[in-house]
Amino acid sequence: MELPIRLSKDSREPIYHQIENQLKALIAGGHLPADTPLPSVRALSKDLEISVITIRRAYQNLEYQGFIRTTQGKGTFVAEIGDSLKQQMKISSVYETIEKAVETAINYDYTVAQIEEIFHEVLMRHKKGD
Repeated sequence: MELPIRLSKDSREPIYHQIENQLKALIAGGHLPADTPLPSVRALSKDLEISVITIRRAYQNLEYQGFIRTTQGKGTFVAEIGDSLKQQMKISSVYETIEKAVETAINYDYTVAQIEEIFHEVLMRHKKGD
């Protein structure tokens, strides 16, 4: 199984954190249901062309947080997570994404009014696509 994970080497966010956040979003969004087998650490390392240590760290953190489970000799699987954790994950993911967008705009010296205008335009464009 190939996971739709996109990494940004230019981001200040560590690679393992990017992997964690994208896997959490896939799980919380229902794209990876409970009991879905995940690639082995080595296989994912090869697919993403990054260190085995980086993948292992992401998997360990996800397991500690309850998003995945590893069964010795069988592999790593998506864990059953409750609706409240899914909802919490969705909310934090959206906030984090908007936070990054606002930070980018501020770094480009946009005013609050300009940022609000851009946000409104994007929102309206997506609303028309419904």
